[in-house]
Amino acid sequence: MKTTVIMGTRPEIIKVSSIIHQLKDPFIIFTGQHYDYNLSTQFLEELELPKPNISLRLSKSNSAIQVGEIIKKLGKILPKVNPDTVIVVGDTNTVLGASIASLKSGIPISHVEAGPRSFDWRMPEEHNRIQVDHISELLFAPTQLARKNLVKENVHGRIFVTGNTVIDAINKYADLAHKKSQIKIDFENFILMTLHRTENVDDKNILSSIIKAISHSKENIIFPIHPHTLKKLHDFKLYSKLKDSNNVHIIPPVGYFDMLELMKKCSFIITDSGGIQQEATSPKIRKRVLVTRKTTDSPEAVQAGIAKVVGINSSKISAAIKETSINPKLQTRKTPYGNGNSGRQIIKIMKKYF
Repeated sequence: MKTTVIMGTRPEIIKVSSIIHQLKDPFIIFTGQHYDYNLSTQFLEELELPKPNISLRLSKSNSAIQVGEIIKKLGKILPKVNPDTVIVVGDTNTVLGASIASLKSGIPISHVEAGPRSFDWRMPEEHNRIQVDHISELLFAPTQLARKNLVKENVHGRIFVTGNTVIDAINKYADLAHKKSQIKIDFENFILMTLHRTENVDDKNILSSIIKAISHSKENIIFPIHPHTLKKLHDFKLYSKLKDSNNVHIIPPVGYFDMLELMKKCSFIITDSGGIQQEATSPKIRKRVLVTRKTTDSPEAVQAGIAKVVGINSSKISAAIKETSINPKLQTRKTPYGNGNSGRQIIKIMKKYF
């Protein structure tokens, strides 16, 4: 089986790692969608993944141009590599561009993490995942709910429920994180926060509302800041307000082991990330998550009592922080995203078809 793995962001690197480790000599293409070192190549190094065979350079432009660049560049590369299948994971611009280039090159697409839906058309990721699901040959759904979404949409390809490979990665690396991590925390009790969704950070009113809620709380908050979020905070003149707060501690983007340690040691998490909602369900993490979004594409985490969608209203976010701070502990020890052998299942299925 001759495979090409295409990725371009931190979540993709993490989620495809267990698959790459089990493949024999995969051809790896990194698009460079996340151009910041701490959001890209550092993760490749930490997860001991092979150096990409090809690394692309993309302009820092809007999504339409970025997807177009990926299609154009991969459209020249893929016919020469000519794999049996192209493996993509998730819902990024890289996944969409790579899938269209693969389809038009006559190469079957294997889509890992197929089927999640937020039913929120404001999210660029929703556009991407729906399109990719409908042009893929093999669809690896993380849960039965994701499978139901695909069946309801009458997708073209074959569907398999395999769990989520993000749990594979945590099972492999969570216990090593304290040895590998270099991050130092000056206080015992803190909340971990991440924020990067376009529909949140590109809207001044929404971003202001979220910043108001966290800066007015009395809890210590560690905030590894995404480069795009940092840019928008400066553009909207919100950075100084956050920086001058007594409780919010802004730090640069962190590597995978540092993030695992932060998740393990925090009281709970505030995030708009779909991946972190999934990671937090792992028995090795088990932390409550407040989701600063109107919707979620990880409803399984909500149904499991781990995540809670608190919206984007400042007062509601503040109330949720206060309530969760009183009782952050979780009772459940189960994750809805599988037992950590998703990568193995996916490879076994792929070998039957390619």
